[in-house]
Amino acid sequence: MASPTTKNHSHIEIDDINEESQQITEKDIVEKDMAPLPGSSIHRSSSRPQLDVSGAAIQGNFEEKDPAILLPNQTDDISHLALDIGGSLIKLIYFSRHADRQVDDGRKRKVKERLGVTNGSRRSYPILGGRLHFVKFETSKINECLDFIHSKQLHCGGMDPRCWPSDAPPSENAVIKATGGGAYKFADLFKERLGVSIEKEDEMNCLVSGANFLLKAIRHEAFTHMEGHKEFVQIDQNDLFPYLLVNIGSGVSMIKVDGDGQFQRVSGTNVGGGTYWGLGRLLTKCKSFDELLELSQRGDNSTIDMLVGDIYGGMDYSKIGLSASTIASSFGKTISENKDLEDYKPEDISLSLLRMISYNIGQIAYLNALRFGLKRIFFGGFFIRGHAYTMDTISFAVQFWSKGDAQAMFLRHEGFLGALGAFMSYEKHGLDDLMVHQLVERFPMGAPYIGGNVHGPPLGDLNEKISWMEKFVRKGTEITAPVPMAPPATTGLGGFEVPSSKGVLRSDASKLNVGVLHLVPSLEVFPLLADPKTYEPNTIDLSDHGELEYWFTVLSEHLSDLVDKAVASEGGTDDAKRRGDAFARAFSAHLARLMEEPAAYGKLGLANLLELREECLREFHFFDAYRTIKQRENEASLAVLPDLLMELDSLTEDMRLLTLIEGVLAANIFDWGSRACVDLYHKGTIIEIYRMSRKKMQRPWRVDDFDAFKERMLGSGDRKPQPHKRALLFVDNSGADIVLGMLPLARELLRRGTEVVLVANSLPALNDVTAMELPDIVAEAAKHCDILRGAAEAGGLLVDAMSNIQDGYKENTPSVPLMVVENGCGSPCIDLRQVSSELAAAAKDADLVILEGMGRSLHTNYNAKFKCDALKLAMVKNQRLAAKLVKGNIYDCVCRYEPAS
Repeated sequence: MASPTTKNHSHIEIDDINEESQQITEKDIVEKDMAPLPGSSIHRSSSRPQLDVSGAAIQGNFEEKDPAILLPNQTDDISHLALDIGGSLIKLIYFSRHADRQVDDGRKRKVKERLGVTNGSRRSYPILGGRLHFVKFETSKINECLDFIHSKQLHCGGMDPRCWPSDAPPSENAVIKATGGGAYKFADLFKERLGVSIEKEDEMNCLVSGANFLLKAIRHEAFTHMEGHKEFVQIDQNDLFPYLLVNIGSGVSMIKVDGDGQFQRVSGTNVGGGTYWGLGRLLTKCKSFDELLELSQRGDNSTIDMLVGDIYGGMDYSKIGLSASTIASSFGKTISENKDLEDYKPEDISLSLLRMISYNIGQIAYLNALRFGLKRIFFGGFFIRGHAYTMDTISFAVQFWSKGDAQAMFLRHEGFLGALGAFMSYEKHGLDDLMVHQLVERFPMGAPYIGGNVHGPPLGDLNEKISWMEKFVRKGTEITAPVPMAPPATTGLGGFEVPSSKGVLRSDASKLNVGVLHLVPSLEVFPLLADPKTYEPNTIDLSDHGELEYWFTVLSEHLSDLVDKAVASEGGTDDAKRRGDAFARAFSAHLARLMEEPAAYGKLGLANLLELREECLREFHFFDAYRTIKQRENEASLAVLPDLLMELDSLTEDMRLLTLIEGVLAANIFDWGSRACVDLYHKGTIIEIYRMSRKKMQRPWRVDDFDAFKERMLGSGDRKPQPHKRALLFVDNSGADIVLGMLPLARELLRRGTEVVLVANSLPALNDVTAMELPDIVAEAAKHCDILRGAAEAGGLLVDAMSNIQDGYKENTPSVPLMVVENGCGSPCIDLRQVSSELAAAAKDADLVILEGMGRSLHTNYNAKFKCDALKLAMVKNQRLAAKLVKGNIYDCVCRYEPAS
């Protein structure tokens, strides 16, 4: 095979599962009595405990650093360990549980009943949750793997391993699932060392099962990698099959996949990862696979490979389309040179070997795809390791031989296909029924660069986390990041471009991860999206390097103020200061990593970036950094609410509607995530700023569809339109924003006979109001308004409150309810492909959506189209966003009305 060559190498992009512990953070509220969702029914067997994914939600404050899939409702003691024991590597997946805090919220239950969200059969026992962890070991060091299993007592049942004594015996007749050749080879060793039997699962079946699960359940699992550029591919589940799965382990298997459980191994080659490692060890004396890969980064294969130019005096063989830099024969140059092995540089040998094997695999894969008419080829297995140069080489081979007709794609969780398939073989547990919106990727909460192996217990103490963070910072200068790509050059063959600078592979390359997979079956696609398949929440394109750099600068500049607020929220103690410092270091490390590799954690949007910041705060136990500020602003706003309501009631219908929209826009000025807003707070109180903002409300606004909205609400001439049946109000900030802006608007809709659902964050984010805080705010506001009180009572918001309110307010109680539901996220932005089941239920009868605030209506969803009427309201508080999105200035107003599509 003649193959292209180059001396220079693309920078390293690592998108791999972290095999060490990785700290993560999630929601801290799980309802006690959740039932299995439709499509995720669980087959119960009396013979074997089952994995339970029903009624899942996010649990907060986990300690380990391993990438994890959250399984919150596990109650059975399952066999919770599965392995893929290959010739070179052992891939291990294990399940751990954690105790859960229960919340019995009468108000929430009543809202669920009204929305028709049922819990099904009640459970009388406490629900425990858990996660799936991914770990790898070299097969030659299988005793380390066995020690790891024993240290965590993974073979002893389904309890949290931290609760087991070190000498706990395994369950009688304990069985664990395993696949790969080692499941046979080491069966006796597992029995001898751990007292467990290995139940062997078919290797091909596990690979296909794992790949199908990942491709169907994870939105940004597959990606292409050409010329140093990574691009994520979203695959329609209805168009997934057929495809070719190329699993590159010690050897290579090529599997034609036609559907779930429908596949055949059509080819393979014995020249694979084991070949590269084996020959590499013989020729270079490298001690590990990663060391060999690192060596290749400094290599020049033209000193070893015979190129076309070597044969034709430096000339191309243009007649058949081969450039002078094309490899005519791998290692061919050594034939004519009177040199011994030690005369060649190990790095040159490593690169030549890597290119030879990668090109060979790519060519054979394409020929098999051609044989069966397949256009899509997925490559997986630990040979790739997220190694950019390896992926580029394979991709170019496929492109070169197919003349661009076929495409090589890679999997982010490439190394755990078999182990995941083995885990899923524990009878029916519902994992294979997951939809893409039910798996949420959370970014790793510790530093993105970590080294060393952690084989002991997970970090179980906050002080350990902070100490680990401090060690990372001290060690940071020793860790080499990838070199940014320089302007590309070309080899002359097919336009294959490579960077002129060499990247340096981190020594811990295979231990970096892209994120944590959390199983949340209670998430659904927002049913009012006009076209969910084309919906893209992010308005800002962070693939633009200039855009990325700008937003990173904004976040960095805001960091010190955020740390101050977070520390103050915890009383300003020395412990809080230490945690605040650790948070700043961790988040800064993430920003630095993403600046070098924007796609390192998956497809990056501004919503993801803002959520990363909030999760970092929660990781270091800052669960609501703006709690005190929100309370103060709520109290100040509620104190002046009665006067505002009296003013509104004195206006004509036309003027009242305009004043209400002006009030929402004016109140939206309060946003602690905006530097301009923070500066304003030094110039006056919240009420003074609100009044100043209202006085400046002059039309026309930058985006002004108020007249169209007014006509829909009030009609024109003698025509009076029907009121909306139900309105969903996506609220933004605490204080004036909710109290003086959105609550009066909600009151007006209620007055007109429209049911109102206030949609708020599930978790705190900056000064955003949360669904947990809203009922108390509504209760206080209802003390001054019979409309709000009657609606709140009808909506179940006053179940435990308002006992001291005068009975006179019960008069004229409207029949329409005011309800509160959580949106399912903890970010200033919202991805409507992943909302809570409560919100999805509320949306089914809604015919008006109001999105308020920059995060929900500008940063995300500005271009979103809905099946119902939609109103997007925000005051622009970022100059760059104003210029790019609405071609305006800071403090411009957006009132965008879009009738049902």
